[in-house]
Amino acid sequence: MKAKANFKEGLYSTLPPNKLTLKSILIVALVWFSIQAPVQAQELQYTKTTWWFGVAAGANFNFYEGSTYKLNSDFTPPATFHDGKGVGLFVAPLLEYHRPDTRLGFMLQAGYDNRKAKFDQVVTPCDCPADLKTNISYITVEPSLRFAPFKSNFYLFGGPRFAFNLDKSFNYQLGINPAYPNQEATPEVKGDLSDVKKTIISMQIGLGYDIPLSSQNSKTQFVLSPFASFHPYFGQKPRSIETLNITTIRAGVALKFGQGRLIPVPVPEEKTTVMADPEVQFSVNAPANVATQRRVREVFPLRNYVFFNAGSSEIPSRYKLLKKEEVKDFREDQLEMVTPVNQSGRSERQMNVYYNVINILGDRMIKNPSTTITLVGSSEQGAKEGKEMAESVKFYLVNTFGINASRISTKGQLKPNIPSLQPRGTLELDLLREGDRRVSIESSSPVLLVEFQSGPDAKSSDVAPLLEAPIESDVVFDVKGANEAFSVWSIQTTDESGKVQSFGPYTQESVSLSRKSILGDKTEGDYKIIMTGQTKSGKSVTKETSVHIARWAPTTIENGVRYSIIFEFNESKAITIYRKYLTDVVVPKIPMNGTVIIHGHADVIGNDEYNLKLSQARATEVKTIIEEALTASNRNDVKFEVTGYGEESSRSPFNNKFPEERSYNRTVIIDVFQK
Repeated sequence: MKAKANFKEGLYSTLPPNKLTLKSILIVALVWFSIQAPVQAQELQYTKTTWWFGVAAGANFNFYEGSTYKLNSDFTPPATFHDGKGVGLFVAPLLEYHRPDTRLGFMLQAGYDNRKAKFDQVVTPCDCPADLKTNISYITVEPSLRFAPFKSNFYLFGGPRFAFNLDKSFNYQLGINPAYPNQEATPEVKGDLSDVKKTIISMQIGLGYDIPLSSQNSKTQFVLSPFASFHPYFGQKPRSIETLNITTIRAGVALKFGQGRLIPVPVPEEKTTVMADPEVQFSVNAPANVATQRRVREVFPLRNYVFFNAGSSEIPSRYKLLKKEEVKDFREDQLEMVTPVNQSGRSERQMNVYYNVINILGDRMIKNPSTTITLVGSSEQGAKEGKEMAESVKFYLVNTFGINASRISTKGQLKPNIPSLQPRGTLELDLLREGDRRVSIESSSPVLLVEFQSGPDAKSSDVAPLLEAPIESDVVFDVKGANEAFSVWSIQTTDESGKVQSFGPYTQESVSLSRKSILGDKTEGDYKIIMTGQTKSGKSVTKETSVHIARWAPTTIENGVRYSIIFEFNESKAITIYRKYLTDVVVPKIPMNGTVIIHGHADVIGNDEYNLKLSQARATEVKTIIEEALTASNRNDVKFEVTGYGEESSRSPFNNKFPEERSYNRTVIIDVFQK
């Protein structure tokens, strides 16, 4: 255990020469691969190599344990050395035999094997430090049994090691007593260890992995094999005296090459080639009728917040601000008429309405002179800046719309009454702060914050129903490959009563027939369809399938109304005003045996999974409120469809760039239909 604890320091002190050797081997392998791969003909195939030749190189991580005292007959140091460690070079030619896709094989390596070490420093009786380095090396012969347990490139190996001593030198250095720094150092002692065994018989076990550097299209095949092996101290006592022994861990890489045998390419016998007729694919598509198409008239909730930019108490430029002379022409019920042409989606239309929120408020206060409001500004900088934000909105209403200043009160505070940024919050704090930096419009007069509709009696425009079947409702017969396979082809239809009709002949690959031409006076029917084609070689080919065809009927337009309610950040419980809105406004509009489709949404703050559950909880909350109101009216005739979409961008009603968009995305959309 002591040797392992000191291993890292010894490795770093002696590694660079061996590291350079390994790097050289890798470069040689890559050069061989780059030369060999392109020169082989891709159409030739060779067997996998059975005999491999090459060279292995690596590093021996040596750990000495025991004790050594007498170095040779001429020199015995005054203190005993016990533990040492070091890194020596291993390099050897190799021979390997194993058949492809088998488990057993044979390996032989014979080469240079260095077991040098530096021993832990000891202190002599004169309180002088002493250092010892040994450079024991061998010519090693290592036959091994190779075993691939999974018949793959991974293999294990093990076997004996026969080592013949090549070098047994040592360097001994006695230092000076630290108490006498001016003392002259003793000269270094160099020599050969005595009683070193000429032959060592030990063992090793290891593992490796073959990495092919060339394809089977190459006659000469190369493999790069990283390997590691363990040489226990059994039999590795280097000297016939004392107790010193060596444990070694070897790590390295082998570059191997061999040649495969050419796989003969069979020469086909000469025979007369018979050209087969091309294949065709036959299919029939009879589109089903779309019974009902739903569309809705939208009712927009009016968010009673004005969001401010960081560092400013001025109303942001994205809000629509009027000049005094424009107030007389402003009409809330005409807002949608001035929507830009390219804004065709719900998000753009509703944002156009929302960015007029202050103008809508001013217009409604003019029309309802007895109403009053409170503007509550909230700023992370404190109540003073929050008050300034509220005063900006008040100034605009007073100076542009001429609202009496006494009807508008203002106050500032650090956080809104329903804050988004909660204590201990750690994620997406910038977005939460943006949502809390706002002026809230509060009023006891519901008429000021009622939902927006485009016009007092806004309705969806009527669409004239189609009287004739459109071409896309025709039955389509596809014969893919007909241009190459057939000179002509035709269709035969047979209904349940056995009535047969023939259509054709045709030369193109796709033909459309009206449903009426097939059905005649029938409303619908099941048909067996037989396609018969005449090949260019004179043969007749038939394909058969079945199809149900129904007379075309125009789509029924079902109009509905879309309502929305907005939730506060991270909330799944509707606030009291929306509960009353659902109960008193939405529920009475639900017709008998009607259908209510409820979709829940969330903004992008928070993780996807949490927001999905939050949107589902919001949708369920709305359904529960509506069901309770219906039950109170003794109604159980309504069908519900409830879905939560989370923050899914393809389903999200709005973008998430500004806090007002994120606020509107915390919504539940309710579509009400007749059935």
